[in-house]
Amino acid sequence: MKRKEKKAKNPRVRQPGSQGLPQIRPMVAGIDVASEILYVCAPRPEGGTQVRTFGATTPDLQALAEWLLGLGVESVAMESTGVYWIPLYEVLESRGLEVVLTDARQLSRVPGRKTDVLDCEWIQLLHSCGLLQSCFRPAEVVCQLRSLVREKAALVAERSDWLRRLQKTLQQMNVRVHHALSDINGDTGMAILRAIVAGERNPVVLAKLRDPHCRNSEETIARELNGNWREDHLFNLQQGLKMYDSINDRLEDYRREIEKKMEPLRCKQADENPLQPLKKEKAKAIKRRKQEPLRRVLHGLAGVDLVEIDGVGVETAEVLLTEYGWDLSRFASEKQFVKHLRLAPRQNISGGKPRKSKGRKESTRAGQALRNAAVSVGQTQTALGAYYRRLAARKDSKVAVFATARKLAVLIYRMLKWGKAYVDEGVAEYERRYLAARVRRLETSAKQLGYQLTVQEATI
Repeated sequence: MKRKEKKAKNPRVRQPGSQGLPQIRPMVAGIDVASEILYVCAPRPEGGTQVRTFGATTPDLQALAEWLLGLGVESVAMESTGVYWIPLYEVLESRGLEVVLTDARQLSRVPGRKTDVLDCEWIQLLHSCGLLQSCFRPAEVVCQLRSLVREKAALVAERSDWLRRLQKTLQQMNVRVHHALSDINGDTGMAILRAIVAGERNPVVLAKLRDPHCRNSEETIARELNGNWREDHLFNLQQGLKMYDSINDRLEDYRREIEKKMEPLRCKQADENPLQPLKKEKAKAIKRRKQEPLRRVLHGLAGVDLVEIDGVGVETAEVLLTEYGWDLSRFASEKQFVKHLRLAPRQNISGGKPRKSKGRKESTRAGQALRNAAVSVGQTQTALGAYYRRLAARKDSKVAVFATARKLAVLIYRMLKWGKAYVDEGVAEYERRYLAARVRRLETSAKQLGYQLTVQEATI
């Protein structure tokens, strides 16, 4: 049931110093955000505070900004409630006001606040005392790119769902394209699907659409393409293919719009540090997915090529740059950046002893992208891949994914912050350093126990 908001007829006035907390910034306001009504607590010219209510329409938001500017308010604090805060944030920011967006969980633990009026007063009081921490929000241009990339990701997920439906329809027809081919959305798979929708039923003719680089022969593919050509299944296949093509068209529109917005943001550092050739396998994969233009645009945006890092693909780099931007000065250290990505290990200590706790299920989009990259890099013959496999063997795959994703985040931070180039030392060098560190630990333990290690030849 929707909660009814009750407007106050007369402004509520709070006398200065009534809460007993020292104020650092008196000219600040606090706003309790809802879907239809906003409660605003602002300072009074003669001292104390006052509370007024405003609607949620754009004219009301403009009137709210005018009122705050007329009072001489310098900064405004609000809770991040759903998406209702976004229009208000953008209006206030466009009028030159400093906007502090705080996590609602920081305020929900405070007892005794039962009304919206008390909420906005409490926000104003905490903000005036300097007790509210602002959430991270990138620059406006990054927010625009982030909005486009997130919607594009939703379309990619929807396309995958329709691809699954196409595969289900083929399975019901017993046309085993997904058994004959490794991927039905490849060149050979899509050519066969389009030929079936166009009316072709001969498996030999369909198998001739095989790409020359396909592993299976035409005879092997033809054996899997004999099916039950029922009209309802064929109609479902036709409509599913139309939806798949329609989503691909929308994705192409998003790609062009994203590149159009990124190209004017090219920095001078990109001209000073031109793109370097990638490893052969990675370069082939990018070329096959037609991601080279996006890679060049991302390089011009950041001035460095994040794709050079093993495991980091073009899509992962796109997510990182559109979620956080290319200026990481907001994060004073790589530890803060890793913590914001939620890739820092939790330390639950009580009574001086560590306690076991369940890991956090939530994850940021950038953090999830780095987790996926960690799984990918674990299959490579690189130093990061060797680190992943050794950790997975010693502990488990979840720990290895988490730790490798954290390493990738640190490498990305160093590359964006200082332009530090990524160099893969190789599996052999990683193993050598690992064994050397292991020997040093053994020597330290032996020395503490009064022993001395001696080198002997290994016996087979």
